[in-house]
Amino acid sequence: MTDDIKHECGIALIRMRKPLEYYQLLHGTWRWGLNKLYLLMEKQHNRGQDGAGVASIKLDLPPGYEYLNRLRSADSSAIDDIFQSIRYNFDEAEKKSPDLLKDISWAKKNLPFAGELLLGHLRYGTFGKNEVENAHPVVRQNNWKSRTLVFAGNFNLTNVDEIFNHLIDLGQHPRGFNDTITMLENVGHFLDAENQLEFDRYKKRGYSNKKISDLIENNINIGNILKESCKKWDGGYTIAGLIGHGDSFVMRDPWGIRPAFYYYDEDVVVATSERPVIQTVLNVSYDKIHEIEPGAALIVKKSGDVEIQQVRGPYKKRSCSFERIYFSRGSDTEIYRERKKLGELLTPGIVEAIDHDLENTVFSFIPNTAETAFYGMILGIESYMQERAKKQILERGKKITIEELNLIISQKPRIEKVALKDIRLRTFISQDEGRDDLVGHVYDVSYETIHKNIDNLVVIDDSIVRGTTLKYSIIKILDRLSPKRIVIISSSPQIRFPDCYGIDMAKLSDFIAFRAAIELLKESGKENIINEVYKKAKSQENLPRERIKNVVKEIYKPFTDIQISGKISEMLRNNNIKADLKIVYQSIENLHAACPNHLGDWYFTGDYPTPGGNKVANRSFINFIEGKNIRAY
Repeated sequence: MTDDIKHECGIALIRMRKPLEYYQLLHGTWRWGLNKLYLLMEKQHNRGQDGAGVASIKLDLPPGYEYLNRLRSADSSAIDDIFQSIRYNFDEAEKKSPDLLKDISWAKKNLPFAGELLLGHLRYGTFGKNEVENAHPVVRQNNWKSRTLVFAGNFNLTNVDEIFNHLIDLGQHPRGFNDTITMLENVGHFLDAENQLEFDRYKKRGYSNKKISDLIENNINIGNILKESCKKWDGGYTIAGLIGHGDSFVMRDPWGIRPAFYYYDEDVVVATSERPVIQTVLNVSYDKIHEIEPGAALIVKKSGDVEIQQVRGPYKKRSCSFERIYFSRGSDTEIYRERKKLGELLTPGIVEAIDHDLENTVFSFIPNTAETAFYGMILGIESYMQERAKKQILERGKKITIEELNLIISQKPRIEKVALKDIRLRTFISQDEGRDDLVGHVYDVSYETIHKNIDNLVVIDDSIVRGTTLKYSIIKILDRLSPKRIVIISSSPQIRFPDCYGIDMAKLSDFIAFRAAIELLKESGKENIINEVYKKAKSQENLPRERIKNVVKEIYKPFTDIQISGKISEMLRNNNIKADLKIVYQSIENLHAACPNHLGDWYFTGDYPTPGGNKVANRSFINFIEGKNIRAY
């Protein structure tokens, strides 16, 4: 992706189902779980570079010892920072006595993170500063272990204000106005309520308070807590939680917007945001790893028993297609196949954009995330050329000469790696003044790879959001190669609407497709539509979110996708560019054909899975008209 957008977050939960002594005997160290947690987090570092955190629960620890440990970091190398800090205590113990670290009973009582239940989180902040206070896991602590909650997740709610006010109505005084605190306190409230319900039930039966604590820990109903907590949540979420006594859970939103996967055997339970990290770290096959279904929760009891409960919905599955296009690691079997298909399905549009002149066309990609789609694109072009060759041979029939036959069957796509990314430079210039000039040097080109003023240059990217890097960097440097025509291919459709479920795309004014549509309305004398949409959006501002309709769709309605793509081409091309420029986008139909099980396409179509999405879209348009450069939720 040429445009740098923040997105998603990552979770990793590990529950060791056997005593730590078991792992010491089997793997040579009781720290086996911690080592696996480090790997699971490192393998998901693409999901969060603004911070990280780790929490641990020690099971069945006597009173007086710390059973809960947590470390968070906002360091640029947060994962290493955390695990170096954890390791420090182990190293210090080893200095005192080499055998001390092998004494598991001593370690559990004295060493932080010597626990059986572990939760890791990686933060990509779509909201809030990159400070350690904003990192997960967050904790709601209590002297009763069954009321202590550790919470982390990958989520965004559209109705934080509604949940916040609900908490106030319950008599709470939330200490912050954001979805993290709101969700923590919401779950915490029902955790308290369930504890109280169980306490009253056992008290009536004559049990002592101490015995009641044990009974609650063994029998508390996590499914009920989650069912009550999430009733009003509007958004995309995968949340993970640890209860102080040893229960744990991972829950997914009922639309399946945010991803979650799990694996368990006799020794361990693992849950993550991405499937291939479990495959790699635990060396298990693809078919042994399961997706947490929409609205379901993976619940692991203190006893180690595992269950899946449906806690909400499910509703129509609308899993985020951007996970498939870009965000998730491409090592997932399904994602790799889908990205190749996205590239392959672009073939007709590419052939038309180069006027069928395949002999004088060079194909390349924007490193590094578009590489898989590039392979699919080449596969599609090869198939097209093979069919064309068959037709040419049949047309010539017996009159064809050996020279002609050799020429026809030797045709193949011309491939070059023309763009090279300078990652360090990109980091340095991200917030600097004079950014436009510096952005032009984010990529380098491989010179003399095309025939000047003869060849077309086709370059594929996985998406075009703002178009900034294209305009000020990529197109400028590609033009240095002197192609006849530059064709930029997007393996995703035009991004037209804000996201509100975890991706940092909340401002309509950021989208090149939206700006293009606005320009077309002005040029075609239809500027009145802008005012009409504004009035309709304002008229719905105070309606319940369930009654709000996405009126921003009307901005795009007068124009075809090709017209908007043409305008985008004009906007991205400046007077200093000598080559002709064309932008080709994926179609919605092809997106769904390539990713049939992940139909979340609201950023392309405006068809939001939750009512809160329509509210966010309208609010974002109001902000645009009123000149407010702020988020819409």
